[in-house]
Amino acid sequence: MRNILFGVLVLFGIIYTVRWVQSARARAEPDGDWLPSVLQATIGFVTNFFDTLGIGSFAPTTSWYKLQNLVPDERIPGTMLVGHTGPVIVQAFIFIAIIKVDVLTLSSLIGSSVLGAWLGAGHVARWPRRRIQMGMGIALLLAGVTFVMANLGFAPIGGEAIGLTGVALGVGVACFFLLGALMTLGIGMYAPAMIVISLLGLNPAVAFPIMMGASAFLMPVAAIRFLSANAYEYRPALGLALGGLPAVLIAVYIVGSLPLTTMRWLVVVVVSYAAL
Repeated sequence: MRNILFGVLVLFGIIYTVRWVQSARARAEPDGDWLPSVLQATIGFVTNFFDTLGIGSFAPTTSWYKLQNLVPDERIPGTMLVGHTGPVIVQAFIFIAIIKVDVLTLSSLIGSSVLGAWLGAGHVARWPRRRIQMGMGIALLLAGVTFVMANLGFAPIGGEAIGLTGVALGVGVACFFLLGALMTLGIGMYAPAMIVISLLGLNPAVAFPIMMGASAFLMPVAAIRFLSANAYEYRPALGLALGGLPAVLIAVYIVGSLPLTTMRWLVVVVVSYAAL
């Protein structure tokens, strides 16, 4: 099953890359000025570094683009999807390879989140987005407090397991289906996924291959749609990709070497940031 996941990711990556090359050729500028600026590559490095740590890349990228007026608002979603897809696919490959996780659990949770994003999109998109954001923010803050108490020894939470079975697996599948659906409202998966993983008794590190894997399957398809519609900015997107790839390699080493307690503190930071 792990090899099948790798094979499908390779296929998605090839299709996405070929489509982007075709789009780039069609948009080639006469002066040949196609390389991103230092600032555009720096944005890619910084945002993908923190994305690999579980912070997420979309909110920081959007903020940076808007603060410096680098990309028109209507082209920011497409630019981010096209630019961040490559680094996320690399994240998925590396985390699935280096972090021990039960293959059945990995494939089930990735599959349910992707299914949720596709089947749940039509229904969830009609929910009151602001109320859900407020509710998720409060829930994540409470979860962060719980994790602090657990790290200080006041409350038992989490564990070191790398897989789920029985009822726990069913609960995990249902939760990740909902998280995948909520992604269609712009609510990131990373922080709530870390909470769900830990509450189910798994090692928090297991969240990384699951989170990155789900995103790596969803993003290429969405990115290709933006490429087809020409609804993105080429140079900023290329800056995200070129700056993001080395950042992923550096950040992966940090995450892969963190002990369990430190990983739980990282979860607190990620959850607090996402909640706010």
